[in-house]
Amino acid sequence: MLNGDGLRVVLWCAGCSHGCRECQNPITWDPNSGLPFTEAERAEIFAELEKDYISGITFSGGDPLHPANITEVTALAREIREKYPHKTIWLYTGSLWEEIQDDEIVRYLDVCVDGEFQVEKKELLLKWRGSANQRVINVPETLREGKVILHED
Repeated sequence: MLNGDGLRVVLWCAGCSHGCRECQNPITWDPNSGLPFTEAERAEIFAELEKDYISGITFSGGDPLHPANITEVTALAREIREKYPHKTIWLYTGSLWEEIQDDEIVRYLDVCVDGEFQVEKKELLLKWRGSANQRVINVPETLREGKVILHED
C-alpha cells in the first residue's frame, strides 16, 4: 500500500545509476545484486495478479529503467497490460518524465513516480513518494493531454 494505490505486487529491480544520497535501497544500485528473475518468479507474479484483491503491480528498485532492466521490465509490463487490462501498473524511476516519455514502457503504465530522491526535500507526509521534487504522474491523462497531469490521491 506504500508502493501505489491498493494492495499490490512489487517487483524490486537491481540496478540504479542515480546514487541518491540517503537512498532507502542502496543495496539495489548494483545491477548484479539481488536474485535472478526466472520463470518461477514470473509465475509467482502472475499467480498473485490473478487474485481479485490485488490492485496491480509496482516496478521499483533500484531503477526499473536502468539499462540492465528496461528491456525485460517493458516486456513484462506489456504482458501484464494485455493479460490484466484492469490491473494498474505503477513505476518508480529516478529519471524525469521528460526523459522517458517516448519510451515504449510508458504506454503500459497507469502511474509513474519520477525524479531522484532528494534528501533536502524529504517530507514524511508525502503520499507515494519520498521527496517533494518527485511527481506522481497520471500517465494515460498525461499522454492524452501532452503535458504532465498529476495523479490525484
